[in-house]
Amino acid sequence: MTKEEIMQIIPHRDNMLLIDEAYIEDGKAHGKHFVTGEEFFLKGHFPGNPVVPGVIQCEILAQSACVLLAGESAGKTPYFTGLNNVKFRNPVKPGDVFETECEIIKSKGAFYFCKGKGTVNGKLCVSAEFSFALVEA
Repeated sequence: MTKEEIMQIIPHRDNMLLIDEAYIEDGKAHGKHFVTGEEFFLKGHFPGNPVVPGVIQCEILAQSACVLLAGESAGKTPYFTGLNNVKFRNPVKPGDVFETECEIIKSKGAFYFCKGKGTVNGKLCVSAEFSFALVEA
């Protein structure tokens, strides 16, 4: 999926649409964010040593998982409801391609429970379990 196709599924725009590409394979969502170094969150995190904040890595995971809801998310907004067992292993820096792999473990009504990981060049950077709710816009 291109950025334009992703925007048909999730409502994020401008600086907060953090997935550049996505595809679904074997029930898992795979996403990519190309870290250019121009992202708003790198300006102060950290001057002279820019590193993608952990909370942004988690947001990229969640946005990646949301592409699995292509047919269910129209007119709805995904809201984080939980983050569990988050572990950061390696930094993500300008010039990196941050790749995600996420899957929905279960769902109950409007709530979705997922797990995912983010890597750079095959090295694990973040892993997490998370949940979100799809709420009428």
